[in-house]
Amino acid sequence: MLARTAARSALRPAVRSAVVAPSSLRFASSASEKPAPAVKANALIDALPGNSLVSKTGIITATTAVAAAGISSELFVLNEEVVILGSFVIFVGYVASAVRGPYTEWANGQIDKIRGILNSARATHTQAVQGRIDSVGEMKDVEALTKQLFELSKQTAQLEHETFTLKQQIALTSDIKSVLDSWVRHEAQVREQEQRDLVRTVLENVQKSLNDKKLQKDILVAAVADVEALVKSKAI
Repeated sequence: MLARTAARSALRPAVRSAVVAPSSLRFASSASEKPAPAVKANALIDALPGNSLVSKTGIITATTAVAAAGISSELFVLNEEVVILGSFVIFVGYVASAVRGPYTEWANGQIDKIRGILNSARATHTQAVQGRIDSVGEMKDVEALTKQLFELSKQTAQLEHETFTLKQQIALTSDIKSVLDSWVRHEAQVREQEQRDLVRTVLENVQKSLNDKKLQKDILVAAVADVEALVKSKAI
């Protein structure tokens, strides 16, 4: 116990000098910079934890009340350890308040980045789903269109069959007509040949008859008789 008390007594001047030295430096820097009291107050208030002025004021009031109660009831003794702890807590609070802004900005940036990625992915997915829905909507009339095309193909096949049948009938009719025409031409040629043969035969027979003297005499007698008859009838 005595050793501990002696150690504390030995450390107390060093701690006091360490505490006084930053205080003197702070006063020197304050005297050189001379910030406005309102700026210093705002800096101290911003260094306190909390999101609003009411919460920060409540924290200060509660801390002051707890410290006063502890000191009055001798539960809290102000010594070098408490000073070191308080300095450490103040330093940690200052570092936290200093880092909180950049960290919050970085965190918000990351959140915005992730939100942008998620929104982009959602938009892409929504667009893909909408495109699929549109494609399916366009395919809803495929069945009716297929039925119409099938009926059209049946009609086309029927028309092609009728066209082929007509072509065959026309070809057959043309063949029959050509055969009939050839028969007619052949019969005409045969009749012409028969007529020519008949005329030639008649002419030959007449010529043979004219060469007969008896026939010539009969023709002459008949001609003289006809002339006499005309004279008698005074037709000449």
